[in-house]
Amino acid sequence: MPVQGMGPGLIWGLDFAGDGSTSPVARCDSETGGRFRWLHLNLADHGTRQWIATADQLSPQIRDLLLAPDTHQRALVDGDSVGCVLHDFERDFDVADTDRIGALRIALTPALMLTTRLHPLRSADIARSRLERGGGATVNGPGQALDLLVGAMTANIAEIARTLSHDVQSAEDAFLDGHHPPEPRDLIRIRRRLAQIHRLLTGMRGVFQRLEEDEELPEILLPTVEKLAQRLQAVDADILGVQGQLRLLRDEVDIQAAQRTNQNLYILSIVTALMLPATLVTGLFGMNTGGMPLAEGPHGTLLATLIAGGAAGVTYWLLRQMGFMRR
Repeated sequence: MPVQGMGPGLIWGLDFAGDGSTSPVARCDSETGGRFRWLHLNLADHGTRQWIATADQLSPQIRDLLLAPDTHQRALVDGDSVGCVLHDFERDFDVADTDRIGALRIALTPALMLTTRLHPLRSADIARSRLERGGGATVNGPGQALDLLVGAMTANIAEIARTLSHDVQSAEDAFLDGHHPPEPRDLIRIRRRLAQIHRLLTGMRGVFQRLEEDEELPEILLPTVEKLAQRLQAVDADILGVQGQLRLLRDEVDIQAAQRTNQNLYILSIVTALMLPATLVTGLFGMNTGGMPLAEGPHGTLLATLIAGGAAGVTYWLLRQMGFMRR
């Protein structure tokens, strides 16, 4: 089982024997006790950077990739070694999944895999948990190690995608039932998360597609790289499907909101049209000028009111005849 390392920046390490057994690694420079070694390092530790800079089993190009400050996703092949930078979701001590994205740097040789990170990443926890539980999770070489690591990343992303898909379906059911329609800010949150995952998967899939097309890629890694590229494409297709479902829901919500706005404007326009003649009559009788009709009679106010109401009634009849009143 993996244990907390005592070496420079060593978070955990494992030696894998040919019979499938594992043994913990206490120090980065300890003698290899199996066929393959996996070291997970903390790149924020200065000792880790010093150890990587002087590691004989890594080529200069691979060392530069592990220590480079930029974090965009990329890959390179140098002889029998492969290095790549992949994006993964960070985690907190009390929160397993966050929306922060960190860089996972990988160096892969025939007998060693180094994974380094600045902040805790979710995929490393999943891979470590699988190795601790056993259940068929064995590593006999670089291909199995890469498959296990990227498989943990895709499993985490797929779980997030299922959660987002459930949120979209629940919002859609609430919208169709007419009870508690989804709030725009909730849909925007889901859309932002889906776009973030899609960009992550697009970059990651591009890395493995470039590796797949690289003629210098070690033959032993080609089947794993091809399988991972297809798996990432499948997960990205699920994300695009959820995005399409969310887009349709957003369109329906926007259409319903536009219909409510148009209905309110229609009612306001009808009321304004009905009140306009009455307003004209009251304005006419409100002028303080001489010779005002009905000013001398005892029932002038009542007659003016009847004239205003009659004008509104005539306007209503005209609107009905002209087809402006919806039935």
